[in-house]
Amino acid sequence: MTGTDIEGLLRELAPRALGAVVRRYGHFDTAEDAVQEALLAAALRWPSDGLPDHPLGWLVTVAARRLTDLLRAQQARRDREDTVARWTPVDARHAPPADRTPADSDDTLILLFMCCHPSLSPASQIALTLRAVGGLTTVEIARAFLVPESTMTRRITRAKQRIRDSGLRFGLPSPEEWAERLDVVLHVLYLIFNEGYASTSGPGLHRAELSAEAIRLARIVHRALPEDGEVAGLLALMLLTDARRAARTGQDGTLIPMAEQDRGRWNAELIAEGVRLVSAALPRGPVGPYQLQAAIAAVHDEAPSAAETDWPQIMALYEVLLHLSGNPLVALNHAVAVAMVRGPRAGLDLVAKLETDGRIAGDHRLHAVRAHLLEMAGDGSAAREAYLTAAGRAMNPPQQRYLYGRAARLDARD
Repeated sequence: MTGTDIEGLLRELAPRALGAVVRRYGHFDTAEDAVQEALLAAALRWPSDGLPDHPLGWLVTVAARRLTDLLRAQQARRDREDTVARWTPVDARHAPPADRTPADSDDTLILLFMCCHPSLSPASQIALTLRAVGGLTTVEIARAFLVPESTMTRRITRAKQRIRDSGLRFGLPSPEEWAERLDVVLHVLYLIFNEGYASTSGPGLHRAELSAEAIRLARIVHRALPEDGEVAGLLALMLLTDARRAARTGQDGTLIPMAEQDRGRWNAELIAEGVRLVSAALPRGPVGPYQLQAAIAAVHDEAPSAAETDWPQIMALYEVLLHLSGNPLVALNHAVAVAMVRGPRAGLDLVAKLETDGRIAGDHRLHAVRAHLLEMAGDGSAAREAYLTAAGRAMNPPQQRYLYGRAARLDARD
């Protein structure tokens, strides 16, 4: 195997190894350090020694030995060597029955639920998920979110300490906790995907590694919960959205809006899979926000051209979504759909109502939509000013260049 192949394998095995070690021995924070050291040892030894017969077992064995060393060192510092001598795996009450050892996928799912514990802040949930379950290094995560490595290290360390101090056992949530914990997991994966697909800042329009990681983790959750409609809906939404990624930018990195994209560059396999998922989930009910967003994405993706998009259906789906969600971005997208069905002035009336909503009033997307609708209405001067306002508030350079370009084009017309 090449170095690149080994790196990919280690990234895949990392959460499974961590889950196995935490399940057997507990000590999440120290186990994570031990697994990282085992991964480093594998990265150094496997290229020359060759791949072991059981790579996952090799990692777990090395990590378990290192974990024992780390725990002994910690206990020595606390003058409790006697505790180390008697140290055993997690309380038997929390161990699996002898006739059933959890599968690797179970461990990964449990680890994901731990990292998305509601007691952690959203930023900590994302960082810890990418580190412990996604296998990304602290440097990679810091680079993705444009913060110093030291800041991300502190964020991850605090999150691990909080889990340790909470006494959270390694296991799936209780039936009473299940709904809340699953909602948090799905929300974290949704945020990771969105940051990868449409970066809030940084030099590029997207970070493919983040959206790919979110899709991989969503597949794990879906395999574990195949009958859950919202899990299927989220995975479908990711696939249907990511299918358009290759067409979103030109060769020079210029943003290309959906109406102008070459649909031949859309990924037909991802679209087909996403459509199958959402088509199977919707009839089962109850319908949730992820399923509705996936249905909207499916309507877009299945349209042969922008002109043939079924905007009345999209408008109707957004109206159902509005009843479930008070999210102002949903209302903004609904305004666009209304404009496409009833004309730009109808959409502008809805946008005007959002201008007093503090959650979105300063967001560049509101001004970009307003500019687009003003341009559709023939008010070039007002549209130009709105594009400039949107560009000034955008954080992502490709988005800024696109918005300034739209303003310049209207200026040239005048």
